[in-house]
Amino acid sequence: MNLLLLEDGDFIAADRVLLSGRRLKHLHEVHRAEAGDSLRVGRLNGAMGSGQLLRLDAEQAELAVQLDQAPPEKLPLTLLLALPRPKMLRRVLQTVSSMGVPRLILLNSYRVEKSFWQTPFLE
Repeated sequence: MNLLLLEDGDFIAADRVLLSGRRLKHLHEVHRAEAGDSLRVGRLNGAMGSGQLLRLDAEQAELAVQLDQAPPEKLPLTLLLALPRPKMLRRVLQTVSSMGVPRLILLNSYRVEKSFWQTPFLE
């Protein structure tokens, strides 16, 4: 699901939002949005719904939003992962968090080098 995330600072009224920066760039490049388009939106740690794109230019986008759906429940998921190389661990953690995995357990297997457990990144 491609959901446009809204923060509290984006709201100029209870049902109006102004976007700029990386989310504006996302609207242009990923959604290829135009004025009048309807998008799925969600408030950070809040409800989800739809947004009607009222105005879109190079500096800002203005949306009329209606947040009327509860967010989905978290999945009861635990990921078991043999400890990868420290450089790869950073990438894995980024992906795992963006996927919404609530719990990660790093395992020691016979193929994991013992020096990997000494990386300061694990602290």
